[in-house]
Formats: sequence, C-alpha cells, structure tokens
Amino acid sequence: MTAAADRALVRARMAAQEISTTSEWSPAAIVRWMTAMQAQDVASATWSIGLRNPKLSLADINRAFVDGSIVRSWPMRGTLHVVAPEDLRWILALTRERLIRGSLARRLALGLGEADLERARTAAHEALSGGRSRPRNAMYRVFDDAGVATTGQRGYHILWFLSQTGTLIFGPPSGTTQTFALLDEWAPVQRQLERDEAIGEFVLRYFRSHGPASIRDFAWWSSMTLTKARTGLALARHQLDSVDRDGEPLYFAADTALDFPRDGVRLLPGFDEYLLGYRDRTPQLPASRADDIVPGGNGVFRGTVVDDGTVVGSWKRTPSRTGVALDIRMFSSANSRIDRGISQAEHSYSEFVSGAHGRGR
Repeated sequence: MTAAADRALVRARMAAQEISTTSEWSPAAIVRWMTAMQAQDVASATWSIGLRNPKLSLADINRAFVDGSIVRSWPMRGTLHVVAPEDLRWILALTRERLIRGSLARRLALGLGEADLERARTAAHEALSGGRSRPRNAMYRVFDDAGVATTGQRGYHILWFLSQTGTLIFGPPSGTTQTFALLDEWAPVQRQLERDEAIGEFVLRYFRSHGPASIRDFAWWSSMTLTKARTGLALARHQLDSVDRDGEPLYFAADTALDFPRDGVRLLPGFDEYLLGYRDRTPQLPASRADDIVPGGNGVFRGTVVDDGTVVGSWKRTPSRTGVALDIRMFSSANSRIDRGISQAEHSYSEFVSGAHGRGR
C-alpha cells in the first residue's frame, strides 16, 4: 500500500474512532459507539473518553462511573475495558468460554478448584446483596473468611473469574478506590441477543468504530477465534464496505467515503483504542518505532503524540505543583506547526483535567 493510501487509512480510523470529529456525545454514548475501550489504567481510560468530546471534563467521566452509565470489567483479552452496562453480558457470553479455558492452567497452579470458586461466589452474594459495594481488599477478606485463601494471586483470579462468569462487576468508585458490586444489581439492564445476532453485532460495531480494519484485527481485539470472527463477518458483511491493503481486505461502515481531511496534533493516552484496537498497528505506528511506545514489548503502552494519524512521539504526565506538566519526547525534531499543535493539545488536556469546558480542536 502506498504512503498516501496509508495516510487516508489512518485518517479514516481517526474519524471512525471519533477522535478527529467534533462529537458532543455523552461518556456513555462514546463508550457505546466504541463498544469496549481498554481501561486497566483509569487515568488513561478517562482521557480516552474525554478526548472524543471537547466539552467533556474529567469530572464528567468520573460522574459517569459513579452513576453506572459506564462500567469496567474484563470482557476481552483478560484485561479491563470500559463498556456500556447493557452490553456487558452479551459480550461476555461470546468471549468467556475461550478466556476461562485459557486460564485453566493458571487456576490449577494457584490451587483453586471449582468448589473454592463457588464458595467465593456464595460469599460475594452474601456480602454485596442489597446494592452494597466493597473495595478489593475488603472482598479478599470476604473470601478469606469463607475459607478461600486469597494469598499470592489467588484473590485477583477469584475476582476475575467471578466477573467473567456474571457475578461481579466493578462498582461505583469511592474517591480513587475501585469497588466491586453484583453485576445483576449494579448493571441490571442487559440486552438479550441470540448467539448469531450477537456475533454479527460485535463484528459490525467493531468495524463501524475502528475501521478500516482486518478480520484478524477484530479476532485479536475481541478474543474470538478467526472462525467465529468470520462467521460474524458473514452476518454483518452487507453493512460493510472494504478496501484492499497489501492483499488483505479492510472493512469499514458501508457508504463511508475514505477522503477525510488532514488532522492536527493530538495527545492520546497510553492504551488508547487508536493503537490497542488493532493487531496490526503499522499504519499508525512504524514498526521501527514500536519500542519507543511499548518498551521491550512489555505490554505497557506510553501516551502518544499523534500528527495527522501517525505516532510521532510519546508523552507522560509528570508531578507539578503548578498544574499539569507533561514530559514529551519526539521521535525527531519538530517543526513550528507541530510545536503549535503540541501546545494546543497540552492546553486541551490541562482543561480536561481542571474541569474547563469548551475545549477547542
């Protein structure tokens, strides 16, 4: 694929992900559009949502977590994501079997048998029923008191397993402390989808919000096998168009023109879907620069400086007594246009954190 075609591709992805548009959607609407947004780092997750609407502040995102209009759990790839509460059960129904099967060896190594997990499930119901929520350490004490030891990584695995199997969910945060609640009580409204309907919707929503992308991208992102992913593609194909990249079809929402204008400079958080949403990230991030964003391939993604859809540097927030201070590291020397864009992006991030509204693009 030519450099010009790749530029068109990344611009289309920026638009599909609501990064380069001027959305005024609520946090819940943004998350629902994206279907799932990686969120093991809360600070990164809140900015991922906030950058997609210039009028949102950090306080707005936090309120959405408190009122339950967006929630966190482990629906895919064994890692935390933000999802709309009504989408969680049908996504888990598609992904949990493979994830639980893949975790069996670890569970056995930890000495957690089926009886232990069911005892922990009963204890969780007793501790949380009636709309209660408890932080992680308190849940560990609940399990310990029920005779299920949480030493080592056992406690974490119990919480993960009970979340995968429909008992627990991250509940309302208490300040900066995350809590757990019962899924049926904290997110009672759930969409009911038949399996084929759910697979087709999963595929369609991914390509609408992440396309153009490949079926391998979707399979990696969703934790589904290629066989199941292709089943979903067949069901959703009539609502998708495609473009070829090096012999592989990339799918996107039907009737979308891939001729978006040049975009400016943006500061995206680590773990943002713009990189994490794809198995092949080379259109956005040259392979020669991957180590600058994921040092040593350790799975920890740095924040990215993105110019017209291409990653050109990294950034992180640093301690400051005077407000928000950012440490920015460019891959190469910047020009005056990029310097101005970085300054504007820093201002936008600072206003998001401080609560100022009406951030410009």
